[in-house]
Amino acid sequence: MMKSYTYTGHRLLLTGLLTLLSAGCATMQPPPRDNYRPTMPQAYTSVDPVGGSIYQASRDVRLFEDVKARRIGDVLTVVLQEKTSASKSAKTKADKNQETTIANPTFFGASPQFNLPGLIPLDSNRNNNLQQNLNAERAFEGTADSSQSNSLTGEITVTIADVLPNGNLVVRGEKWLTLNQGEEFIQISGIVRPQDVGTNNRILSTQIGDARITYSGRGALAEANQMGWLARFFNHPVWPF
Repeated sequence: MMKSYTYTGHRLLLTGLLTLLSAGCATMQPPPRDNYRPTMPQAYTSVDPVGGSIYQASRDVRLFEDVKARRIGDVLTVVLQEKTSASKSAKTKADKNQETTIANPTFFGASPQFNLPGLIPLDSNRNNNLQQNLNAERAFEGTADSSQSNSLTGEITVTIADVLPNGNLVVRGEKWLTLNQGEEFIQISGIVRPQDVGTNNRILSTQIGDARITYSGRGALAEANQMGWLARFFNHPVWPF
């Protein structure tokens, strides 16, 4: 019975260690590329003309529109101007001192006094009573500081993936760069108001609603900039120490 219990305990411990090890070995993988693939417009289907000598109902001819992107498959350029900065500090200090004195009680007009048995001779003066003094002192002090800043500039051209009922445009796109032994990529998606798109089909990244911007890389250079699997194992939140 003892051997079975020991074997079960060792098996559970080994399972827990393997779980932590697998979590430490896990690396951040880039999101699937299919989510950012360009959305193609519907294929053009040729139909027989139904009338008219110059303008025909079977052709998409718009005389009073500019060339701004507004339809599925159209492209526009996003100018990245992301810059964020945040800081936070906190300081707490608490002190508490307490002193309590309980006087020697009086019974029938007399205050009891006595000797400690075995420590003081019985014929000595009685100099012990029931008076009590309680003292307590507590102190706490803590400080915390945190700061973070990010900056991202550049340009990326994306495509319109969908047009919402209110006219807003859902855009997404990506750019991949292969540099020697690694790949760098940037991906962006969000919602754009047609009014914010400039005449040259450019828009600031700060004007994209629900924006999701990813800038990362993979390959030998990216792996050299990551923490090793053993260090990630010991820095995992599940690690008890």
